Amino acid sequence: MSPLEIAAWSLPVLLALIFLRVPIGLAMLAVGLTGSWLVYGSAAPLLNQMKTLVYSQFSSHSLSIVPLFLLMGQLASIGDMSQALFKAAEAFIGHLRGGVGMATIGACAGFGAICGSSLATAATMGQVALPELRRAGYSGALASGLLAAGGTLGILIPPSLVLVIYAILAEQNIAKLFAAAFVPGILAALGYMLVIAIYVRVAPGAAGNAPRVPWPQRWRALRAVWPVLAIFVAVIGGIYTGIFTPTEAAAVGAVGTGILAWATGGFVRGKLLRAAEATASATAMVFLIVLGAAAYNNFLALSMLPQELAAWVGTLGLGPYEILAAILIFYLVFGCVLDSLSMILLTIPIFFPLVSGLDFGLPPEETAIWFGILVLIVVEVGLITPPVGMNLFVIKSMAPDITIRESWRGVLPFVASDILRVVLLAALPAITLFVLRL
Repeated sequence: MSPLEIAAWSLPVLLALIFLRVPIGLAMLAVGLTGSWLVYGSAAPLLNQMKTLVYSQFSSHSLSIVPLFLLMGQLASIGDMSQALFKAAEAFIGHLRGGVGMATIGACAGFGAICGSSLATAATMGQVALPELRRAGYSGALASGLLAAGGTLGILIPPSLVLVIYAILAEQNIAKLFAAAFVPGILAALGYMLVIAIYVRVAPGAAGNAPRVPWPQRWRALRAVWPVLAIFVAVIGGIYTGIFTPTEAAAVGAVGTGILAWATGGFVRGKLLRAAEATASATAMVFLIVLGAAAYNNFLALSMLPQELAAWVGTLGLGPYEILAAILIFYLVFGCVLDSLSMILLTIPIFFPLVSGLDFGLPPEETAIWFGILVLIVVEVGLITPPVGMNLFVIKSMAPDITIRESWRGVLPFVASDILRVVLLAALPAITLFVLRL
């Protein structure tokens, strides 16, 4: 077989391994190394490549941001920051129709600003908000649907781990990507709140209200969240003012959340050990995926598949937005069965050169940043899209009495909101690039 045919067959083989529950990082590493061996025709060049692959991949200073952001999220969880955020939001809007659900979305956005993980945000906020939602009379469908959707804000609201990986792959500025994610993140939260407002009016029995909270109690709840705001301002503000690099800002954020966790009594030996173990485990998983993706992408580059794909697409006579729509639909479909980080690492080396060659009327850097935000949003939609939807299963594990069919029914309006947002941001790139251009 020719190198191009080997590369074409590699994708179905890779997907088959993933469906057989082989860890995705290991699957990409095996397919990438085997494919390179077949293209080279002998083991010597492959062994020479393997000699430098690990060092060249992990000697990047930018990757040190990964364990720091993961540790920041773990320390935020043991510091009860999620509960403080939820109580503050509930105190102000919980008495409104659908207010407890909207408060949950607001708390998810706030927690996402110091967590950077969708699954962690869904799991943490589910523990805090699910009992309150059920106490307020929310149906299982609406409660699980809004929690699963709110969890996706964890990776869109900066700082975002997946945006860091995209920046490294596409050789873009991390701070600029964080800036571009602000408006789409706010639109996502507002869109989810609007869905809840419509939902409770169309189905009045799906939700109840919490009692109105007196103003003195509201101010006390609001004062409890100032440390979270301080950490967010220190991390993001430090990056944009040039005081910190993104890596240094991640370290400052981890120290800040650690101090807050200590102040709130979260530094119990058992909790601290679990946080360290979870951080180490998640970092190892991310780095294995990064290594596997590097091996697979080296194989694809060797086979010339990305260049041939770009040339073939050019012969189809399709417009830039038609090609972009096809790519986003691909992400939407495969995002249902693959996690966001794996999708980014697996596909960006193939699709990014293709998109970079298209004319959207934007400078190359703005095209790269806009495309990255669109991909991030669409991949995250896969986390709540039936029949897989990882966030749905996270919430299901916390509420066994809610059937998965109920969760699917409850999350569909939020999926519709996400799709409308993607269409809006794709049609009007200026919305995404607004903060960046300031």
